[in-house]
Amino acid sequence: MSSSMLGIINAATEFGTFETLTAHRSLASLPFAGRYRLIDFMLSNMVNSGITNVAIFTGQEIRSLMDHLGSGKQWDLDRKRDGLFVFSPEGHSGIERFGSFAHLASNMTYFLRSKQKYVVIANCYTIGTIDFCKVLERHLKTEADITEVVHNGKSLQTYILSKTLLLSLFEQYKNQGYYSIVDVVHDKRHQYQINRYEWTGYITSIDSLSSYYQYSLDILQPSIWKQVFTKEEPVFTKVKDEPPTRYRKDAKVSNSMIANGCMIEGEVENSIIFRAVKIGKGSIVRNSIIMQKCRIEENCVLDGVIIDKDVHIGNGIQLKGTAEAPYVVKKGTVQRGVHHS
Repeated sequence: MSSSMLGIINAATEFGTFETLTAHRSLASLPFAGRYRLIDFMLSNMVNSGITNVAIFTGQEIRSLMDHLGSGKQWDLDRKRDGLFVFSPEGHSGIERFGSFAHLASNMTYFLRSKQKYVVIANCYTIGTIDFCKVLERHLKTEADITEVVHNGKSLQTYILSKTLLLSLFEQYKNQGYYSIVDVVHDKRHQYQINRYEWTGYITSIDSLSSYYQYSLDILQPSIWKQVFTKEEPVFTKVKDEPPTRYRKDAKVSNSMIANGCMIEGEVENSIIFRAVKIGKGSIVRNSIIMQKCRIEENCVLDGVIIDKDVHIGNGIQLKGTAEAPYVVKKGTVQRGVHHS
């Protein structure tokens, strides 16, 4: 049954609430949980549901996403038939079109060529496990036109419908004023039967800086971690070969996730440390997210901080943020001798 589904991920969504974290990358490629990107979760859900044909519709900032996805090999999507397809917007077609029916319809040949009968349309910023085979089963049983996946009654912006219906919506979108599938679901004028499928496992959407911070640190709770990363439904990502992390004799680590290739000489508490990060002697990092290849020198105190890639923090610097407003340090910054809170 899964082979009858085609996957579409809308990687064009952008929320203006991530400060500098999405200045040079798309939301889909925002690093998460030490070694993943946000898009890995939905892409892995599709692959684990047996979907072998996935189209990703992107916005303008695609370099980091393309670098991450490559040929789709890590998701077993580098295939002769079907596989991974990435469609970026053509020319200056106006920001509102990305990921919308107009954006999808401009790649009509892709849909006409694909053999699958049903389409899963999903967002790129949901963390958690969804089995699309179960959603399709319910979709067929209830004879719905569109099935919307919800969690605690709230839409996950994820839908299943037949490809025939999707193609007919493409034709109608200009006359009906349907900009995207969301508009169809909310419109009361049509005759389509729209059913909701309540997904009960752990699932969450990252749509702001504070939700990114909160749900990143939530992953440190074993009860949540075990639901997101399961043996049966692994989360696939681009593999980077780094040596194991080295802990020097004064290092102290508690309730933290530390990726490989790091050098830890200070203290790390309740934090997520990405690959190849160096934390110097006497430095304390707590309630923080430190992205790859950052260097934190000696005797620093970082609390409630999100540090983007390739940042160098000089000796003795103190940075402090809160759960509601984490302190963000921009990618590639060098900070010396200034205290911030």
